[in-house]
Amino acid sequence: MKTRLKHKRRGFTLIELTISLGIGMMTSAMVLALFNQQLAFLKLYRNQNFLTNEAPVISMHLSRLIGKADRFRLHASLADALAGTNPRFTASPVAVLNFSQPDGSTRATILSFEDRGSGPALYYYVVPPTGILGTPQWFVTKAPANISFSVQQGVLRVTLTGQQGEVVTYSGTMQQ
Repeated sequence: MKTRLKHKRRGFTLIELTISLGIGMMTSAMVLALFNQQLAFLKLYRNQNFLTNEAPVISMHLSRLIGKADRFRLHASLADALAGTNPRFTASPVAVLNFSQPDGSTRATILSFEDRGSGPALYYYVVPPTGILGTPQWFVTKAPANISFSVQQGVLRVTLTGQQGEVVTYSGTMQQ
């Protein structure tokens, strides 16, 4: 007597294929949504780079420089600052800081927000005894779109505006 062997069924039924395709499509849709969310988060993080990375470093440099100064003057231009003419209290791109030396003399430095051809930056100059200003010693930052110095109620204020419109204001007084 011959026994019939049942042939094993090969392949999937239509219902099984439909379920597996549906699960695959849902998984790919979730992965795509997570990827888009990650891209949006990275764009937001990159836009806030000025506030998270640049602003604290700028604050440290400015607080050390301004905190050690004995007096300051604000000017509309670098030429006015060097000549010592037209000081003002309103928003200005240039600040002259004077420091007392141990021998009784004074030393002056200039913080100037200007464009020297490679984009706007906050430059630091040391004023030599000859009064002829050379190239800046270094730049504090190139990240802000605008920097202005002003005086409000006797306090020096530095307002930084980032590339995305963020505004950070530092206030400092002179060391007594």
